[in-house]
Amino acid sequence: MARETNPKVEEYKERLKKEAEELVLHKFPEKILELETLLKTEKFSKTDLTAVHVDINIPVPEPPFINHEADLPAAKKRRLETLENEITGTKVLVLPTGSVTTNSHIVSIVDIVKPKIWQLVDDTNILKMWIQFLIPRIEDGNNFGVSIQEDALTEIRAVEGEAAAFFDQISRYFLTRGKIIAKVAKYPHVDDFRRTVQELDEKQYVSLRLVLCELKNHYATLHDLITKNLEKIKRPRSSNAENMY
Repeated sequence: MARETNPKVEEYKERLKKEAEELVLHKFPEKILELETLLKTEKFSKTDLTAVHVDINIPVPEPPFINHEADLPAAKKRRLETLENEITGTKVLVLPTGSVTTNSHIVSIVDIVKPKIWQLVDDTNILKMWIQFLIPRIEDGNNFGVSIQEDALTEIRAVEGEAAAFFDQISRYFLTRGKIIAKVAKYPHVDDFRRTVQELDEKQYVSLRLVLCELKNHYATLHDLITKNLEKIKRPRSSNAENMY
């Protein structure tokens, strides 16, 4: 005899099922249009990528001081040593701003994109649990219709995984940029390091725009997949066919 289910658990399941259907039928279309509109704004539609460049505020120091004492007679060297307390060599300049700031253009975009990534991860988690709750108990090997639910679950899990990976992409950008900035500070005369910072910022701008496109595509794909197969997902064993559209 099956154990009695806690009424609060059943209440939670029913609430989640309603929330999931509300997401698919109403919230997802709104999200698709919202992201489409956002992609057309000036912030996400730059064609001149140099617009995302920023000054890293690491100056090129003056040429190293050349010490000519080696060419002087020994007696004159000793006299200079007693008169001079300074240590000669290459001048090291303190950064004028005290620190190298992040790219404000990229950070402002990250602040917009990250909450939307998290929202998709949260939405897919709700859908995943919704379908899981709809899978019927298997009786005597009768698994008819459940394959449609399993296929939908596979797609939802794939979207969830891809969305979560976008967070890693963002953190890797800041880590990589920090390492390159450290190289610029250590070798300020090497222009290639400075150019690498600019190239990385341009690449990240393009990547963030692509992330936003992917978020829109994921919402559209999930909406299309689930609405086409909604009845089969909700009542798999009453379906006459197992094929997913």
